[in-house]
Amino acid sequence: MKFADDTKPSADVDTLEGRPTLQEDLDSLEEWANKNLMKFNKDKCKVLHFRKHCLGVQHRLLSTQLGSSSVERDLGVLVDNKLTVSEQCAAAAKKANRMLGCINKGISRHKEIIIPLYSALVRPHLEHCVQFWSPLYKKRCGQAGEDPEEGHQDDQRTGKPAM
Repeated sequence: MKFADDTKPSADVDTLEGRPTLQEDLDSLEEWANKNLMKFNKDKCKVLHFRKHCLGVQHRLLSTQLGSSSVERDLGVLVDNKLTVSEQCAAAAKKANRMLGCINKGISRHKEIIIPLYSALVRPHLEHCVQFWSPLYKKRCGQAGEDPEEGHQDDQRTGKPAM
């Protein structure tokens, strides 16, 4: 069995004309899937509304009402209905801290050992898809008057050790 993966139809449903357009797109996707002997995993099909007044709009795929979601993972990055990546930042920090805890509990604290392990096991969690979510985060922090570099005491750019 084959599945159609990462299909993301979108439409502006603010207008009355936009609502049927999105449903027509979903119907044509259903026809395409049937024609090509593909299936959509109904459990993974969700609607992400970006405006509050659109929450009551219901859409269907494969004769099933699509559920609504406030956060979705797209290519490994969590994005919420406000297009912020704060949940992505929290998830990345949690994974990195978990790895850092494992390193601290089970490994010698010699700099020669810790730095390569940190680079190999911790940084990838912090840098995953950073090209996408970091500019959004920096822009949001800049608007709030905060310095996004603040709190990075172990940053190599400051000349301090990584651990």
